[in-house]
Amino acid sequence: MTINDTPASILNEIDEKFRKINQKTETHLEGLLWSKPITYWDYIQTDALLNLQIQRTTLPDEMVFIMYHQVNELLFKMVLWEIHQISYAEKLTADFFTERLMRISRYFDMLTTSFDIMGDGMEVEQYLKFRNTLTPASGFQSAQYRMIEIASTDLINLIDYRFRETIDRETPYEHALDNMYWQAAGKDHVTGEKSYLLLEFERKYKAAFLTQMQEYNTINLWQKFKQLPESDRQNPELVRAMRHYDHTVNITWVMGHLNAARKYIDNAKTDGEATGGSDWKKYMHPKYQRRIFFPELWSEEELANWGVEN
Repeated sequence: MTINDTPASILNEIDEKFRKINQKTETHLEGLLWSKPITYWDYIQTDALLNLQIQRTTLPDEMVFIMYHQVNELLFKMVLWEIHQISYAEKLTADFFTERLMRISRYFDMLTTSFDIMGDGMEVEQYLKFRNTLTPASGFQSAQYRMIEIASTDLINLIDYRFRETIDRETPYEHALDNMYWQAAGKDHVTGEKSYLLLEFERKYKAAFLTQMQEYNTINLWQKFKQLPESDRQNPELVRAMRHYDHTVNITWVMGHLNAARKYIDNAKTDGEATGGSDWKKYMHPKYQRRIFFPELWSEEELANWGVEN
């Protein structure tokens, strides 16, 4: 259907649409008589969106902190939306793959540059006061970010590097989840005891993580890349997009997050401990956990120096 179609041809197409799903066209057309025109605020759900910011303190900069993280979660949802399109594309092409990857990378570029909003947009003194009301909540508990990681690569690339030799594609998902790199932020690997931060995170999302791991086991971004014809896997634009996404998510964005956190947490009288009690520097810094989605697309030298320059 185009803007040049006649009213009659449009009605014929509408009629065909509803007949295909065994619906009466006249019923739907009559419904249009009583429907209200859509408004921007109804379509975007502006009122609902603007009423989701609930402060726990009277400190003004807490509102900046809340809204900033809510924007992050919306962007994470956009990333997952694009990954889903790649993973479920019926006839995946190099051009489609590349275009969607660059969309995702732009979302993460936006996330990276936005750290100045939080890094320079809050008074340290205010943060050090309202942060104590957030305990034990932590940005560590962003389930959508973990979903993005799971949908991006094979699970082995998300396993704590100390335990990768004991895990393969036949390993039960629950065991793999227990050995994810980010577990180091909430688990004592000597005793195996999990922190309250991690226990609550898993209580809320463990089932969803296991479902995501199973769903994307053979359709994550790396697997979809490997399933392409050889000529597409050699496509320079696609390879460049894959590398850009990998570097953006696992080095550029992570370091932006880490540097913003340093400004506030290192000033806190908590021995530099995050609100959830996590050892955030060790689990966040790329040179420690070596989070790499597509290691086969990097040279040995690049892999050896992953995150070192940061």
